[in-house]
Amino acid sequence: LLGPWFGKLSAKHRTPSNATFLTGVLVAVPAALLNIDEVVELTNIGTLFAFSVVCGAVMILRLRRPEAPRRFRMPWIFVLAPAGILSCVWVAWGLPWVTWVRFIVWLAIGLVIYFAYGQRNSVLHTGAEEA
Repeated sequence: LLGPWFGKLSAKHRTPSNATFLTGVLVAVPAALLNIDEVVELTNIGTLFAFSVVCGAVMILRLRRPEAPRRFRMPWIFVLAPAGILSCVWVAWGLPWVTWVRFIVWLAIGLVIYFAYGQRNSVLHTGAEEA
């Protein structure tokens, strides 16, 4: 959904240099301008949320596509993944309520932008093929 500019790879390192640079700017500017405690709390809750989503996605993928080839093994997935989710929720629960409000607002804004952009630019919607 992001377009070819973001996927352009560096000739030397074969990494997405444009996306890396833009991400660095988008992270550095707020980090330089905002209160460090607020930045740290938002980073904490965002990372905990992302890890919880990954734990949930791994379980869902195992249930929906048990035959899919995997490059790694995860024994006790239905014990470890819920434990990961619960531990993230437990740690996030200790963050100030204002951090939760900020996170929910930023998450809502991000979802609106993502779905609005994706609706117009998705391969399924436009019928275009991936490059």
